[in-house]
Amino acid sequence: MGLLSKKDAKLITDPLADNNPITIQVLGICSALAITAELKASIVMAISVLFVLGVGNVVISLMRNIIPSKIRIIVQLTVVAALVIIVDQVLKAFAYELSKTLSVFVGLIITNCIIMGRFEAFALGNGPWKSFLDGIGNALGYGVILIIVGFFRELLGSGTLLGFKVLGDPIEKTGLYAIGYENNGFMLLSPMALIVVGIIIWVQRSRNKELIED
Repeated sequence: MGLLSKKDAKLITDPLADNNPITIQVLGICSALAITAELKASIVMAISVLFVLGVGNVVISLMRNIIPSKIRIIVQLTVVAALVIIVDQVLKAFAYELSKTLSVFVGLIITNCIIMGRFEAFALGNGPWKSFLDGIGNALGYGVILIIVGFFRELLGSGTLLGFKVLGDPIEKTGLYAIGYENNGFMLLSPMALIVVGIIIWVQRSRNKELIED
């Protein structure tokens, strides 16, 4: 028997595909539109949410029997705010330039519907281990979409990945630029992020007919 039971494994694997928080539940769309023009920012945001949701779910689960029902939302916001402050301080210490780019959006993790939704729907009714797996699974599902969108937006919009020129130099006309390729500036605009997410949803639903609504 492996480390995870079949039920526990599904807590991680389901949000990666058939119950993805962005493409199926349509949560966390704002950050997918706002910060995915660069792959690096997408990866950092994905890791930040992974930490906040994984740890936050465990904390809420441990406190679930002592949190008064009337103030549970306030407690949840306090927990996620404390974790976001930790993320923000770590970014400022080790990736200051990136922290300036993501400053507003890191703060908005506090109101990310995915995080509050998992606190409310899962962590308040399950033990710490299952809550941890649920948090990790949903954060990974969120992060995968962010990274896919960030990959295509930066590649097609700037011709770079993680800041490195992968299609050639547009000024010196090397690589693909030598045969007339031009960067698509529209890919750097937020509406194109929505279109890329829409394409991912279309591909996902065309491969799994059970996801198509009647």
